[in-house]
Amino acid sequence: MKCEAREPSERPCFASPCFNNSTLFISDLDGTLLNGSAELSAYTISRLNAMIAEGLQFSVATARTFATTGKILAGLTLKLPIVLMNGVLIYDMGRKLYAQANYLAPNAVTAIIETLRRFELTGLMYELKDGALMTYHESLEQKQLRDFVEERISKYNKPFRHTDGFENISPDSIIYFMLLDKRDKLLPVHDALSSRTDLRMALYEDNYRPGFWYLEFFNEKASKQNAVNYLREEYGYECVAGFGDNLNDLPMFAACDIKIAVENAKPEVKDAANHICGSNENDGVAKWLEERVLR
Repeated sequence: MKCEAREPSERPCFASPCFNNSTLFISDLDGTLLNGSAELSAYTISRLNAMIAEGLQFSVATARTFATTGKILAGLTLKLPIVLMNGVLIYDMGRKLYAQANYLAPNAVTAIIETLRRFELTGLMYELKDGALMTYHESLEQKQLRDFVEERISKYNKPFRHTDGFENISPDSIIYFMLLDKRDKLLPVHDALSSRTDLRMALYEDNYRPGFWYLEFFNEKASKQNAVNYLREEYGYECVAGFGDNLNDLPMFAACDIKIAVENAKPEVKDAANHICGSNENDGVAKWLEERVLR
């Protein structure tokens, strides 16, 4: 039985059999489950662990890699696979391996690199080879990109490797590109590659650097929507409820029967939601689950 979505002002199917072990609850991280310090609060950890112990089917979907996500989620007793890099990877927490990976086509990698050269931009390139993820950078002269890398090294001990050119790395194992810059600088790159059918792109504002945006490139089959559908089919969930805040969560919402936006979400995300919960700074996701699902 699928759970019917209702208007945000109503109290939909909170006592419905839809909210049982056949329901998957999945949450974005940054701006949604995490607070402004990019951390899980003690309250959220405690309450989610208690609910998971009682049978709550809970997972996360994020643009982050496992190098950072694994450390952020270390306090949670997650049992289900998690969605990484906007759906490029699905990581099995129990088996400690990537259950699914979507690679870029080599000619798509070449096209991205040529376009970056054309507009004199750079970013990060991600390679998954023999089960290990490596992130490459060409230059860290741009402050926001440098801050991004340095934070992940100091806070999460994430490995990065310098290369004199992305074209020097074999394109056969590349899964992802990420740029971080002003929106008006990223749009020409986005538009130049928008007609390619072998690419999917995500363009959204950074939660922690107002005025700066991410532009990400990945396989056309990779998305939070497809990843959520994979979990639904793999585990036989009859209902999926998702929590989000940013534009890259809209594909996830497309796969959900119930869509919940945190109070601090972008207007477009709130417009797409069935319900609004508390903000990420006030443990909105955990409290929503406590107040509705447990009852």
